[in-house]
Amino acid sequence: MSDTGPKQEKPSEILIGLHDKPPAFESFLAALQHLMAIFIGIITPPLIIGGALQLPPDMKAFIISMALFVSGIATFIQCKKFGPVGSGILSIQGTSFTFLSLSIGIGLSVKAAGGTPEMALGTIFGVALICSPVEMIFSRFLPFLRRIITPLVSGIVVTLIGLSLIRVGITDIGGGKWLLTNKPELYASPQNLGLAAIVLITIILLNRSHNKWLRMGAIVIGLTVGYIVAALMGLVQFGKIGSLGFFNAPVPFKFGFHISWVHVIPMALLYLITTVESIGDLTATSMVSGEPIKGKTYMKRITGGVLGDGVNSAIAAVFNSFPNTTFSQNNGVIQMTGVASRYVGFWIAGLLVLFGLFPIVGGLFSIIPNSVLGGATIIMFGTVAASGIRIIASSIIDRRGVLIMAISLGLGLGVTFVPEILGIFPNIVKQIFGSAITTGGLTAIFLNIVLPQELREQSPDGDGEAFSRAK
Repeated sequence: MSDTGPKQEKPSEILIGLHDKPPAFESFLAALQHLMAIFIGIITPPLIIGGALQLPPDMKAFIISMALFVSGIATFIQCKKFGPVGSGILSIQGTSFTFLSLSIGIGLSVKAAGGTPEMALGTIFGVALICSPVEMIFSRFLPFLRRIITPLVSGIVVTLIGLSLIRVGITDIGGGKWLLTNKPELYASPQNLGLAAIVLITIILLNRSHNKWLRMGAIVIGLTVGYIVAALMGLVQFGKIGSLGFFNAPVPFKFGFHISWVHVIPMALLYLITTVESIGDLTATSMVSGEPIKGKTYMKRITGGVLGDGVNSAIAAVFNSFPNTTFSQNNGVIQMTGVASRYVGFWIAGLLVLFGLFPIVGGLFSIIPNSVLGGATIIMFGTVAASGIRIIASSIIDRRGVLIMAISLGLGLGVTFVPEILGIFPNIVKQIFGSAITTGGLTAIFLNIVLPQELREQSPDGDGEAFSRAK
């Protein structure tokens, strides 16, 4: 009898499974769609941090290139799996938004003390490096926490991830956060809404096609159509990529190695928090790929993925980039395209490394108008939330489960809708609990521990999940 736990029947929507090796062109096409979904997410944190720290243009361009380069290395490790490191599924890594505020805080404190921009970056990467073992160590204890990190808890986290990302997608549809903040009179203009609608409608029509090539290429084709229309309207600013260099060589510790000890504990806490997010992402990836979401195989992939998160964040710090984590938007791409092969991850990794070494290539992606991206990401982020609901539905939901869902979703979304509720707390508390994913995820874990069940029994696969016995 297999000890890997029950595997989901391969969904009819999956065209290419986890271990299938598609031809080169199909792999390239699928990889390109994943890149469309993650590219802006990878380069946005270094863009924001570089702007907040007022870094020189060449330094900002370098950390953006390194973000792409490291994401490629990290994605290859996750998909390939080296010993215990990596999940072995189509899990894409990229620069984490969780560490954004703290990284800016570290950099500003160094500059306020008279430090140079190089010292500011060297300190951010130094603190990130010495704290990365926190996630590596925690990953080793996940098998003992399987009664706590249940499908109900993971499903709540995945749902919150999707719902949180929807705000990003809908903001992009109107023209992006910068436009909303700086030129609100131009936000949600007819041309922005029209571009987003063109992309969204194109993707929907192609996704419903019976032609697998059109379905697999739906996102790329939709974004390409939107890109061309935007360019014809004069909305693509090609001049922005004219100053980019030709080649960026990775240089370990280019900005030195410094430590700000007062920021070590906050950084360590963020690594614990991103563990919860990664568990949710990896569970969703297993779900949409038709792989187990319980049992030994599932737990092995989760522990390997979280360990990979920590290892990849250490590699990121060495190569002058910010902590990495799993990207949830790729689960939407898997559902939309029906391609779950981890071999596609090798192509994604190679292209990310290429873009990192040759910034002019990636520059073409970075100037895609926000409204064009929003038309694609809104549907992908929505599918992430839907995946979370599917994971929750895989558990037996009794009154206790409904109570955990209600409180976790209520508090998680509540701090997002009304962030002022945390106004009396120190900045570190706001930083940690201001995220719907963090507040809702930690609430779900806490309630799953403290709320008793009247009767428990082992699940058939022996993973210790609680079930209510019918009376």
